[in-house]
Amino acid sequence: YWKDGLNLRSANGQHTLKLGGRIMNDWALFDDDAGVTTAVGQQSDGSEFRRARLYVAGTLYKQVIFKAQYDFAGGDADFKDVYIGLKNVPGLGTVKVGHFYEPFGLETITSSKYLTFLERALTTDTFGPERNNGIGFQTVLGNGAGTLAAGIFHDTDGFGDSSGGNLNLTARITAAPVNSGDRTVHVGTAYSRRDPNSDTTRYNAVPEAHMAEKFLDTGDITDATGVDLVGLEFAAINGPLSVQGEWMQASVDSTAAGNPDLSSYYLFASYFLTGEHRVYKASSATFGRVRPKHNYLGDGGSGALELALRYSSADLTDASVSGG
Repeated sequence: YWKDGLNLRSANGQHTLKLGGRIMNDWALFDDDAGVTTAVGQQSDGSEFRRARLYVAGTLYKQVIFKAQYDFAGGDADFKDVYIGLKNVPGLGTVKVGHFYEPFGLETITSSKYLTFLERALTTDTFGPERNNGIGFQTVLGNGAGTLAAGIFHDTDGFGDSSGGNLNLTARITAAPVNSGDRTVHVGTAYSRRDPNSDTTRYNAVPEAHMAEKFLDTGDITDATGVDLVGLEFAAINGPLSVQGEWMQASVDSTAAGNPDLSSYYLFASYFLTGEHRVYKASSATFGRVRPKHNYLGDGGSGALELALRYSSADLTDASVSGG
């Protein structure tokens, strides 16, 4: 049967399988100010497949979950969620092992299919941990009033490989004191203790256009024996109006670099002219699919039209680090 993708289910309902994917094709035209060209170089017009993914996911015996998703953008098959897990583990909720997002940040772990903007914000792109190899759990608190997630992770490349044995400990806790229909208030905080491979870390930022050059870049920060990464997140929905913001800071333990504190934040507001509202998923404390009240194709409706405005800032200069 079809429900947001092709689904199969065994006759006894014990086993399910879903096939899906996404295609995101970007085109970019740049008109550089002279200052930009001098500082970071000429930006190049072009197009790219931002994402080109296929996946298979499902459940076994209603308890075991699995997913294998690969992204072919860029000419290879990168891992983008490859894991197996167990639901309803007493005291822990869902436990997963494999390659998946570390539980850090609201926008980081919201699917790219459901982002308000074409790209995640400067803050998320600069500091938010990516998918890595790990073992972790996520559980729902207080009948859906919040979530708790934590895990241990290895930094990996795009194929799920890692070396060096360095471990990251990451945790996120959220609360939704208001979550009723089209009204939601979400707050959350996350912390990650990170152990950089080869005692070297680096932070850089693209100005929310994936094909642009890196405008901010710390270069390699050496003698980095550890990083404390902290995040705060907030979102509120009142019918078609939505606001959201996050702040993240990386405190790098590096005597050679003067123990710099690097930070970033963003704020945005959006409004649906056609009356829809963003959909909050209490089980994962993320946002999901928005369905138009009147579909544009097929029944002559207006579709869903959303206007959004975002402001973001990043400061990658502190102590002896001059990232901009």
